[in-house]
Amino acid sequence: MSTTVFGQEVAHRIGSVEELRQHVPPPGRLPSGKVIDHVDETAGRFIAASPLVVLATRRADGGVDLTPRGDPAGFVKVLDSKTLAIPDRPGNNRMDNIENVLTDGAIGLLFMIPGVDDTVRISGQAAIVRDEKLSEQLAVDGRPAGLVTLVRVQRLLSHCPKAFMRSKAWHPEAWPDTADVPSLAEMIKAHCAIDDPLPELETYIDNANRTTLY
Repeated sequence: MSTTVFGQEVAHRIGSVEELRQHVPPPGRLPSGKVIDHVDETAGRFIAASPLVVLATRRADGGVDLTPRGDPAGFVKVLDSKTLAIPDRPGNNRMDNIENVLTDGAIGLLFMIPGVDDTVRISGQAAIVRDEKLSEQLAVDGRPAGLVTLVRVQRLLSHCPKAFMRSKAWHPEAWPDTADVPSLAEMIKAHCAIDDPLPELETYIDNANRTTLY
């Protein structure tokens, strides 16, 4: 007997972890045992080589926001085995993740390294701070960070490479044709329902990206 989920007719909806495990067996020894509660030496080396991390935070309404953060490799600093510091750079001032942390401190991180299929996942609690000394430590091209997100590590684990292996994300010869991919300006024009000419929006966004990178 079928059921409807989010407007889609499906054969069956999984309703519990117990039911899930009737279809997918529990993880083995290695996947089960790889979770730690701190940044050890191996994870520290991975973070030091990572120029890109995706942050997940929870809104007051229970929804989740994601945002990428990128800088030269090692821009996220390991202050001690339980604490990370993530710099905030100039942007569009929406501050979605910053506001979320101020209302619900839960945070998740996914660290990536171009050319490496493995990733590192961290979850914990976050706080937003202002600290001149810390901002100077996180400077790029002589420009200090603005606000800093401190993360108290509660869970850390390495993630298997299969998603990147399947997607061939780091293999240019496998990349899709992007000729029909909309630009940021095109999407903003559509989503904001504005009449500004697309070329003017493209120029505005390109200039903003170049002049306010740091």
